[in-house]
Amino acid sequence: MRYGILFAVFFCLVRPLYAQQLYQMPAGVRSRVSSMENLNGLKGKGGMTNNGAKGSAFTNLKAGSSISLLDIKEPGMIDRIWCTVSDRSADMLRSLRLRMYWDGSAKAAVDVPFGDFFCAALQPVAFQSALFSDPEGRSFNCTIPMPFKKGARIVLTNESGKDLELLFFDVDFLVKDRPDTAALYFHACWTRTNHAAIGSDAILLPEVKGRGRFLGVSVGLNVDSVYGGTWWGEGEFKCWLDGDGKYPTIVGTGSEDYIGTGWSTGAFANQFQGCLLAEGAARKYAFYRFHIPDPIYFQSACKVTIQQIGGFFRREVLALEIKGVALRLVSASGASGFRGAFDGRGKGGLGGGDEKDWLNFYRSDDFAATAYFYLDRPESDLPELAPVAQRIRH
Repeated sequence: MRYGILFAVFFCLVRPLYAQQLYQMPAGVRSRVSSMENLNGLKGKGGMTNNGAKGSAFTNLKAGSSISLLDIKEPGMIDRIWCTVSDRSADMLRSLRLRMYWDGSAKAAVDVPFGDFFCAALQPVAFQSALFSDPEGRSFNCTIPMPFKKGARIVLTNESGKDLELLFFDVDFLVKDRPDTAALYFHACWTRTNHAAIGSDAILLPEVKGRGRFLGVSVGLNVDSVYGGTWWGEGEFKCWLDGDGKYPTIVGTGSEDYIGTGWSTGAFANQFQGCLLAEGAARKYAFYRFHIPDPIYFQSACKVTIQQIGGFFRREVLALEIKGVALRLVSASGASGFRGAFDGRGKGGLGGGDEKDWLNFYRSDDFAATAYFYLDRPESDLPELAPVAQRIRH
Protein backbone atom coordinates (compact mmCIF):
# COMPACT_ATOMS: atom_id res chain seq x y z
CA MET A 1 0.00 0.00 0.00
CA ARG A 2 2.78 2.43 0.94
CA TYR A 3 4.64 1.85 -2.36
CA GLY A 4 1.42 2.25 -4.31
CA ILE A 5 0.87 5.67 -2.75
CA LEU A 6 4.47 6.68 -3.46
CA PHE A 7 4.13 5.63 -7.10
CA ALA A 8 0.90 7.59 -7.45
CA VAL A 9 2.54 10.71 -6.04
CA PHE A 10 5.57 10.28 -8.29
CA PHE A 11 3.35 9.79 -11.37
CA CYS A 12 1.39 12.94 -10.60
CA LEU A 13 4.64 14.92 -10.35
CA VAL A 14 6.25 13.67 -13.58
CA ARG A 15 3.08 13.35 -15.67
CA PRO A 16 3.31 16.96 -16.96
CA LEU A 17 6.57 15.98 -18.72
CA TYR A 18 4.71 13.77 -21.14
CA ALA A 19 2.38 14.82 -23.92
CA GLN A 20 -0.28 12.11 -23.59
CA GLN A 21 -1.37 9.07 -21.62
CA LEU A 22 0.72 5.96 -22.20
CA TYR A 23 -2.17 4.21 -23.94
CA GLN A 24 -2.90 7.03 -26.37
CA MET A 25 -1.39 7.25 -29.85
CA PRO A 26 -1.02 10.70 -31.41
CA ALA A 27 -1.78 11.18 -35.09
CA GLY A 28 0.90 11.88 -37.66
CA VAL A 29 3.86 10.81 -35.53
CA ARG A 30 6.61 8.25 -36.27
CA SER A 31 9.34 6.97 -33.92
CA ARG A 32 13.02 7.07 -34.85
CA VAL A 33 16.45 6.59 -33.22
CA SER A 34 19.74 7.96 -34.52
CA SER A 35 22.77 5.84 -33.59
CA MET A 36 25.91 4.56 -35.24
CA GLU A 37 23.84 1.61 -36.47
CA ASN A 38 21.47 4.00 -38.28
CA LEU A 39 22.46 7.65 -38.36
CA ASN A 40 19.42 9.95 -38.49
CA GLY A 41 17.05 7.01 -37.98
CA LEU A 42 16.38 6.34 -41.66
CA LYS A 43 13.37 4.11 -42.25
CA GLY A 44 14.32 0.48 -42.82
CA LYS A 45 18.06 1.26 -42.78
CA GLY A 46 19.09 0.10 -39.31
CA GLY A 47 21.84 -2.47 -38.70
CA MET A 48 23.03 -2.69 -42.31
CA THR A 49 26.76 -2.44 -41.55
CA ASN A 50 27.30 -6.14 -40.84
CA ASN A 51 24.36 -7.84 -42.55
CA GLY A 52 22.08 -7.26 -39.58
CA ALA A 53 24.56 -8.39 -36.92
CA LYS A 54 26.18 -5.99 -34.51
CA GLY A 55 28.47 -4.02 -36.76
CA SER A 56 28.67 -0.34 -35.83
CA ALA A 57 27.86 0.09 -32.16
CA PHE A 58 30.30 2.95 -31.59
CA THR A 59 32.72 5.35 -33.22
CA ASN A 60 35.78 7.31 -32.17
CA LEU A 61 36.24 11.07 -32.09
CA LYS A 62 39.72 12.23 -32.88
CA ALA A 63 41.14 15.40 -31.37
CA GLY A 64 39.77 18.42 -33.23
CA SER A 65 37.08 16.48 -35.09
CA SER A 66 33.27 16.63 -34.96
CA ILE A 67 30.41 14.22 -35.50
CA SER A 68 26.72 14.85 -36.16
CA LEU A 69 24.65 12.72 -33.81
CA LEU A 70 21.51 13.86 -35.62
CA ASP A 71 20.84 15.88 -38.77
CA ILE A 72 17.26 15.88 -40.07
CA LYS A 73 15.10 18.35 -41.96
CA GLU A 74 11.50 17.76 -40.92
CA PRO A 75 9.29 18.62 -37.93
CA GLY A 76 9.61 16.60 -34.77
CA MET A 77 10.79 16.36 -31.19
CA ILE A 78 13.76 14.79 -29.44
CA ASP A 79 12.57 12.66 -26.50
CA ARG A 80 15.80 11.19 -25.14
CA ILE A 81 19.56 11.38 -25.56
CA TRP A 82 21.84 8.64 -24.24
CA CYS A 83 25.64 8.65 -24.56
CA THR A 84 28.66 7.03 -23.03
CA VAL A 85 32.35 7.63 -23.69
CA SER A 86 35.51 5.74 -22.86
CA ASP A 87 37.30 8.76 -21.33
CA ARG A 88 35.20 10.24 -18.53
CA SER A 89 37.95 12.36 -17.01
CA ALA A 90 37.03 15.87 -15.92
CA ASP A 91 39.15 17.48 -18.64
CA MET A 92 37.70 15.35 -21.44
CA LEU A 93 34.09 15.86 -20.33
CA ARG A 94 34.61 19.62 -20.33
CA SER A 95 36.60 19.58 -23.60
CA LEU A 96 33.84 17.81 -25.52
CA ARG A 97 31.58 20.51 -26.96
CA LEU A 98 27.89 19.72 -27.44
CA ARG A 99 25.86 21.90 -29.81
CA MET A 100 22.22 21.68 -30.91
CA TYR A 101 20.68 23.64 -33.76
CA TRP A 102 16.98 24.04 -34.55
CA ASP A 103 15.25 24.76 -37.86
CA GLY A 104 18.39 25.38 -39.89
CA SER A 105 19.72 28.16 -37.66
CA ALA A 106 23.38 29.03 -38.05
CA LYS A 107 23.85 29.63 -34.32
CA ALA A 108 23.48 26.81 -31.79
CA ALA A 109 20.67 27.00 -29.23
CA VAL A 110 22.62 24.59 -27.01
CA ASP A 111 26.37 25.26 -26.77
CA VAL A 112 27.85 23.64 -23.66
CA PRO A 113 30.50 21.22 -22.41
CA PHE A 114 29.28 17.64 -22.76
CA GLY A 115 29.75 16.60 -19.12
CA ASP A 116 28.27 19.77 -17.65
CA PHE A 117 25.16 19.38 -19.82
CA PHE A 118 24.45 15.98 -18.29
CA CYS A 119 24.94 17.22 -14.70
CA ALA A 120 28.50 15.87 -14.53
CA ALA A 121 30.01 19.30 -13.95
CA LEU A 122 33.01 17.96 -12.02
CA GLN A 123 32.73 14.19 -12.45
CA PRO A 124 30.10 11.57 -13.27
CA VAL A 125 27.98 10.44 -10.30
CA ALA A 126 25.27 7.79 -10.30
CA PHE A 127 21.88 9.49 -9.88
CA GLN A 128 18.36 9.83 -11.24
CA SER A 129 16.27 12.98 -11.64
CA ALA A 130 13.27 14.12 -13.63
CA LEU A 131 15.39 15.31 -16.57
CA PHE A 132 18.79 13.59 -16.34
CA SER A 133 20.18 10.32 -15.04
CA ASP A 134 23.40 8.33 -14.80
CA PRO A 135 22.50 4.84 -13.62
CA GLU A 136 25.99 3.72 -12.54
CA GLY A 137 28.24 6.72 -13.04
CA ARG A 138 29.23 5.58 -16.53
CA SER A 139 26.56 6.96 -18.87
CA PHE A 140 24.68 10.14 -19.68
CA ASN A 141 20.90 10.36 -20.16
CA CYS A 142 18.67 13.35 -20.90
CA THR A 143 14.88 13.24 -21.29
CA ILE A 144 14.13 16.93 -21.79
CA PRO A 145 11.55 17.34 -24.59
CA MET A 146 13.12 19.30 -27.47
CA PRO A 147 10.59 20.20 -30.19
CA PHE A 148 11.51 21.66 -33.58
CA LYS A 149 9.47 22.85 -36.53
CA LYS A 150 11.72 22.33 -39.58
CA GLY A 151 14.73 20.31 -38.52
CA ALA A 152 17.35 19.48 -35.90
CA ARG A 153 21.11 19.00 -35.83
CA ILE A 154 23.24 17.82 -32.90
CA VAL A 155 27.02 18.10 -33.17
CA LEU A 156 29.68 16.81 -30.76
CA THR A 157 33.23 18.17 -31.13
CA ASN A 158 36.39 16.95 -29.43
CA GLU A 159 38.24 20.14 -28.49
CA SER A 160 40.76 18.32 -26.30
CA GLY A 161 44.31 17.50 -27.35
CA LYS A 162 43.77 13.74 -27.45
CA ASP A 163 41.60 11.26 -29.30
CA LEU A 164 38.41 9.86 -27.77
CA GLU A 165 38.58 6.13 -28.40
CA LEU A 166 34.95 5.16 -27.93
CA LEU A 167 31.68 7.09 -28.33
CA PHE A 168 28.28 5.38 -28.09
CA PHE A 169 24.99 7.27 -28.49
CA ASP A 170 21.27 7.05 -29.13
CA VAL A 171 19.12 10.07 -30.01
CA ASP A 172 15.48 9.04 -29.67
CA PHE A 173 13.10 11.33 -31.55
CA LEU A 174 9.73 11.65 -33.23
CA VAL A 175 9.07 12.96 -36.71
CA LYS A 176 5.72 14.64 -37.24
CA ASP A 177 3.49 15.41 -40.20
CA ARG A 178 2.85 18.86 -38.75
CA PRO A 179 4.97 20.97 -36.39
CA ASP A 180 3.71 22.23 -33.07
CA THR A 181 3.67 25.93 -33.95
CA ALA A 182 3.16 26.99 -30.33
CA ALA A 183 6.14 25.03 -28.95
CA LEU A 184 9.13 26.84 -27.47
CA TYR A 185 12.69 25.90 -28.42
CA PHE A 186 15.06 24.27 -25.93
CA HIS A 187 18.29 26.13 -25.13
CA ALA A 188 21.26 25.64 -22.81
CA CYS A 189 24.27 27.80 -22.04
CA TRP A 190 27.39 27.44 -19.88
CA THR A 191 29.12 30.07 -17.76
CA ARG A 192 32.07 30.06 -15.41
CA THR A 193 32.48 32.62 -12.64
CA ASN A 194 36.02 32.32 -11.33
CA HIS A 195 38.31 34.84 -9.59
CA ALA A 196 35.47 37.37 -9.63
CA ALA A 197 35.61 40.60 -7.65
CA ILE A 198 34.40 40.39 -4.06
CA GLY A 199 30.71 41.22 -4.03
CA SER A 200 30.06 39.81 -7.51
CA ASP A 201 27.32 37.24 -8.07
CA ALA A 202 28.01 33.95 -9.83
CA ILE A 203 26.19 34.00 -13.17
CA LEU A 204 23.82 31.10 -13.73
CA LEU A 205 22.03 32.50 -16.80
CA PRO A 206 23.23 35.73 -18.45
CA GLU A 207 20.40 38.01 -19.45
CA VAL A 208 18.56 36.43 -22.37
CA LYS A 209 15.98 38.35 -24.41
CA GLY A 210 12.69 36.88 -25.57
CA ARG A 211 9.68 35.04 -24.21
CA GLY A 212 10.26 31.71 -22.51
CA ARG A 213 10.76 29.60 -19.43
CA PHE A 214 13.76 29.16 -17.16
CA LEU A 215 13.89 25.40 -16.70
CA GLY A 216 16.74 25.09 -14.22
CA VAL A 217 20.46 24.81 -13.68
CA SER A 218 23.29 22.40 -12.92
CA VAL A 219 26.31 23.78 -11.06
CA GLY A 220 29.82 22.54 -10.36
CA LEU A 221 31.63 24.40 -7.58
CA ASN A 222 35.30 24.36 -6.64
CA VAL A 223 35.63 26.08 -3.27
CA ASP A 224 38.69 28.32 -2.87
CA SER A 225 41.02 26.85 -0.24
CA VAL A 226 41.93 30.29 1.15
CA TYR A 227 38.62 30.30 3.04
CA GLY A 228 39.57 27.19 5.01
CA GLY A 229 36.68 25.18 6.37
CA THR A 230 34.14 28.01 6.29
CA TRP A 231 30.76 27.45 4.65
CA TRP A 232 30.38 28.75 1.08
CA GLY A 233 26.61 28.55 0.63
CA GLU A 234 24.94 31.57 2.23
CA GLY A 235 24.39 33.23 -1.15
CA GLU A 236 20.84 33.76 -2.39
CA PHE A 237 19.36 32.70 -5.73
CA LYS A 238 18.22 35.76 -7.71
CA CYS A 239 16.13 36.00 -10.88
CA TRP A 240 15.51 39.23 -12.81
CA LEU A 241 12.39 39.12 -15.00
CA ASP A 242 11.01 41.35 -17.75
CA GLY A 243 12.73 44.66 -17.14
CA ASP A 244 13.63 44.40 -13.46
CA GLY A 245 16.09 47.11 -12.47
CA LYS A 246 18.64 46.97 -9.66
CA TYR A 247 16.67 44.43 -7.68
CA PRO A 248 15.16 41.16 -8.97
CA THR A 249 11.63 39.86 -8.65
CA ILE A 250 12.58 36.40 -7.34
CA VAL A 251 15.06 36.01 -4.46
CA GLY A 252 15.88 32.92 -2.41
CA THR A 253 17.30 32.53 1.10
CA GLY A 254 20.53 30.55 0.61
CA SER A 255 22.36 28.23 -1.76
CA GLU A 256 21.43 24.97 -0.04
CA ASP A 257 17.90 26.29 0.44
CA TYR A 258 17.62 26.78 -3.32
CA ILE A 259 18.14 23.06 -3.89
CA GLY A 260 15.54 22.18 -1.28
CA THR A 261 17.68 21.25 1.71
CA GLY A 262 18.98 23.28 4.68
CA TRP A 263 21.74 23.84 7.22
CA SER A 264 24.50 23.16 4.65
CA THR A 265 24.20 20.17 2.31
CA GLY A 266 25.19 16.57 1.97
CA ALA A 267 24.89 14.42 -1.14
CA PHE A 268 21.39 13.53 -2.35
CA ALA A 269 19.45 13.14 -5.60
CA ASN A 270 15.74 13.94 -5.94
CA GLN A 271 13.56 14.40 -9.00
CA PHE A 272 13.75 18.19 -9.09
CA GLN A 273 16.77 19.01 -6.93
CA GLY A 274 19.94 17.37 -5.75
CA CYS A 275 23.54 17.69 -4.61
CA LEU A 276 25.60 15.03 -6.39
CA LEU A 277 28.92 16.00 -4.79
CA ALA A 278 29.34 17.36 -1.27
CA GLU A 279 33.02 16.80 -0.56
CA GLY A 280 34.04 19.35 2.04
CA ALA A 281 37.59 18.05 2.41
CA ALA A 282 38.13 18.10 -1.36
CA ARG A 283 36.24 21.42 -1.61
CA LYS A 284 33.99 20.14 -4.42
CA TYR A 285 30.22 20.48 -4.72
CA ALA A 286 27.85 19.79 -7.59
CA PHE A 287 24.13 20.49 -7.43
CA TYR A 288 21.05 20.94 -9.63
CA ARG A 289 17.56 22.43 -9.45
CA PHE A 290 14.80 21.99 -12.04
CA HIS A 291 11.81 24.33 -12.02
CA ILE A 292 9.22 21.79 -13.15
CA PRO A 293 6.57 21.97 -10.39
CA ASP A 294 7.41 25.67 -9.89
CA PRO A 295 7.83 27.14 -13.40
CA ILE A 296 9.60 30.46 -13.96
CA TYR A 297 8.16 32.14 -17.06
CA PHE A 298 9.37 35.37 -18.64
CA GLN A 299 7.80 37.60 -21.28
CA SER A 300 10.75 39.67 -22.49
CA ALA A 301 13.95 38.88 -20.55
CA CYS A 302 15.48 36.71 -17.83
CA LYS A 303 18.74 36.79 -15.88
CA VAL A 304 19.68 34.39 -13.08
CA THR A 305 22.52 34.56 -10.55
CA ILE A 306 23.53 33.22 -7.16
CA GLN A 307 25.37 35.35 -4.63
CA GLN A 308 28.90 34.41 -3.61
CA ILE A 309 28.40 34.67 0.13
CA GLY A 310 29.80 32.37 2.78
CA GLY A 311 29.55 32.22 6.54
CA PHE A 312 31.14 30.94 9.72
CA PHE A 313 31.67 31.82 13.37
CA ARG A 314 33.13 35.20 14.27
CA ARG A 315 36.59 34.13 15.44
CA GLU A 316 37.42 32.19 12.26
CA VAL A 317 36.04 34.81 9.88
CA LEU A 318 37.85 37.69 11.56
CA ALA A 319 41.04 35.63 11.54
CA LEU A 320 40.71 35.30 7.75
CA GLU A 321 40.16 39.05 7.46
CA ILE A 322 43.27 39.76 9.54
CA LYS A 323 45.28 37.42 7.28
CA GLY A 324 44.23 39.50 4.29
CA VAL A 325 41.99 36.89 2.67
CA ALA A 326 39.70 38.47 0.07
CA LEU A 327 36.31 38.89 1.74
CA ARG A 328 33.82 41.54 2.81
CA LEU A 329 31.54 41.20 5.80
CA VAL A 330 27.82 41.22 5.10
CA SER A 331 25.96 40.53 8.34
CA ALA A 332 26.09 38.98 11.79
CA SER A 333 23.51 37.00 13.71
CA GLY A 334 23.50 35.71 17.25
CA ALA A 335 22.17 36.39 20.74
CA SER A 336 22.01 40.13 20.03
CA GLY A 337 19.96 39.60 16.86
CA PHE A 338 20.68 40.24 13.20
CA ARG A 339 22.98 43.11 12.22
CA GLY A 340 23.80 44.32 8.71
CA ALA A 341 27.35 45.20 7.76
CA PHE A 342 26.61 48.39 5.87
CA ASP A 343 26.29 50.89 8.71
CA GLY A 344 29.96 51.90 8.88
CA ARG A 345 30.64 50.75 12.46
CA GLY A 346 34.24 49.64 12.80
CA LYS A 347 36.06 47.24 10.50
CA GLY A 348 33.41 45.63 8.33
CA GLY A 349 30.72 47.52 10.25
CA LEU A 350 30.16 44.63 12.67
CA GLY A 351 31.54 45.79 15.97
CA GLY A 352 30.41 44.16 19.23
CA GLY A 353 28.92 40.69 19.45
CA ASP A 354 30.58 37.55 20.73
CA GLU A 355 32.46 34.54 19.42
CA LYS A 356 29.25 32.55 18.91
CA ASP A 357 27.99 35.05 16.35
CA TRP A 358 27.64 33.77 12.81
CA LEU A 359 29.20 36.13 10.25
CA ASN A 360 28.20 36.15 6.58
CA PHE A 361 30.72 37.51 4.10
CA TYR A 362 31.26 38.03 0.39
CA ARG A 363 33.85 35.69 -1.05
CA SER A 364 35.00 34.41 -4.46
CA ASP A 365 34.85 30.75 -5.49
CA ASP A 366 34.76 28.90 -8.82
CA PHE A 367 31.22 28.33 -10.17
CA ALA A 368 30.55 26.52 -13.47
CA ALA A 369 26.86 26.62 -14.38
CA THR A 370 24.77 25.08 -17.13
CA ALA A 371 21.42 26.82 -17.47
CA TYR A 372 18.50 25.15 -19.26
CA PHE A 373 15.68 27.23 -20.68
CA TYR A 374 13.03 27.42 -23.39
CA LEU A 375 12.75 30.38 -25.74
CA ASP A 376 10.31 31.49 -28.43
CA ARG A 377 13.04 31.46 -31.08
CA PRO A 378 15.69 28.95 -32.26
CA GLU A 379 18.59 31.35 -31.55
CA SER A 380 19.40 33.49 -28.51
CA ASP A 381 21.51 36.62 -28.06
CA LEU A 382 23.93 34.84 -25.71
CA PRO A 383 27.62 34.43 -26.65
CA GLU A 384 29.16 31.20 -27.87
CA LEU A 385 30.80 28.74 -25.48
CA ALA A 386 34.10 29.86 -23.91
CA PRO A 387 37.30 28.38 -25.40
CA VAL A 388 38.42 25.05 -24.04
CA ALA A 389 41.42 26.56 -22.22
CA GLN A 390 39.05 28.67 -20.12
CA ARG A 391 36.76 25.72 -19.47
CA ILE A 392 39.38 23.36 -18.08
CA ARG A 393 41.78 25.75 -16.29
CA HIS A 394 42.28 24.93 -12.62
